This record gives sequence, structure tokens and C-alpha cells, in this order.
Amino acid sequence: MRAIVLLFVFLFGLATPAFADDVAAAQSVIRAQEQAFGRDDAAAAYSHAAPEIKQLFPQADIFMQMVQQAYPPVYRHKSFEFGEARAAQGRIAQRVHIVDDNGEAWEAMYTLEQQPDGSLKITGCSLLKAGQAV
Repeated sequence: MRAIVLLFVFLFGLATPAFADDVAAAQSVIRAQEQAFGRDDAAAAYSHAAPEIKQLFPQADIFMQMVQQAYPPVYRHKSFEFGEARAAQGRIAQRVHIVDDNGEAWEAMYTLEQQPDGSLKITGCSLLKAGQAV
């Protein structure tokens, strides 16, 4: 019985850092894109988008224009803070709490997926005003 408990603790201990590493990597990608938006660096922001997003928006400037129009709190904001994250099978969902330039609170849910080269790319972002029903 003691061996089973020790085995469980050992396996759980191995799983936790991988999750933490995955979340940290995802947050790094999201933060890099957020900073690129702040600098109006379309090429850098676009570089963090997954191939599926790039198929929909085949040029960096088109992608940037879409973000400016459809995701203004993501594009410009007063605060951008990470919340809860979930990771499974190379996919990560990361909640972000945003306060826009007008002081309104928003909840963004970023999704990322590990690419064949091992990198993480953003596959989507859902945005809701805080307190709004899904």
C-alpha cells in the first residue's frame, strides 16, 4: 500500500511540472502577442497565430485589422492578467482578465495548440464582457 502511495506521489509530481511548463509557455506566447499589439507590430503578432488562423487571414496586416475591429480590448487595454488555465494533449485553454481603455472588464479565453515543431501557437480567442452569459 505504501509503495502505491509513493508511486502515485511520484507520478503526480512528474505531471505537475509538465502542466506548469505548458501553461508558462502558453502565457509567454500570449504575452508576446499582446506586447506586439501594443507596439503595432503586425508581423510579430501574426507570428504567434496557428496555421488555421493564417489561412483565414493570409497577411499580417489583414490579421491586425481584424484584431483592431473585432477584439479592441485585446488590442488596447489598461490591464491584461492571466487567470485559470487547463492543458491536455498538447492543447491549452488560458483565461485572461482584461480591463479595456474605458475601464470595462472583459474575459478572454485563448486556446493554443502544440505544433509539429513543438512550438505553441494561438488557435483562437473568445471574448466576453465580464459577467455576460455565454
